[in-house]
Amino acid sequence: MSKIYTERMTASKDEGFVVFIIGMRINKLWKIHKWLPIALVMPKMIRELNANPELGLLSQESWMGRTTIMLQYWKSFSHLEAYAKSKNSAHLPAWKKYNELISNNGDVGIWHETYQVKKGMYECFYNNMPLFGLGKAGKHLLVTGNRNTAKSRLNK
Repeated sequence: MSKIYTERMTASKDEGFVVFIIGMRINKLWKIHKWLPIALVMPKMIRELNANPELGLLSQESWMGRTTIMLQYWKSFSHLEAYAKSKNSAHLPAWKKYNELISNNGDVGIWHETYQVKKGMYECFYNNMPLFGLGKAGKHLLVTGNRNTAKSRLNK
């Protein structure tokens, strides 16, 4: 089991980063032959990214259900884009397969959102949590002194 940090914690990054939120929605549960292949490709991509830190993934968290959600932290948008477009990565074949199997038939939805975050333009707080989110992607720090409030963590 992961260590639980009972202290009030925050996180810091020395430079900007990208938050990438990606997911899938099962619109027709009975069409398992459509959505299962899509669901099974993400773990392959995560293994590939974790085995190759130079590709730029800093950390990720995921939640499963009818709508899956994966929260990812990347070094930069150029790292994310390079991975998405690389002919040597697991992503491009998966994207092509999705378009062949699903495209716009309504069986399985996919979505993503990308946010570029400048240095110091974020705030986070963790209590009674294992390393999580930006705390796992950056420096995990005690909430003390000038990090005591959300406003002070935003450097405002």
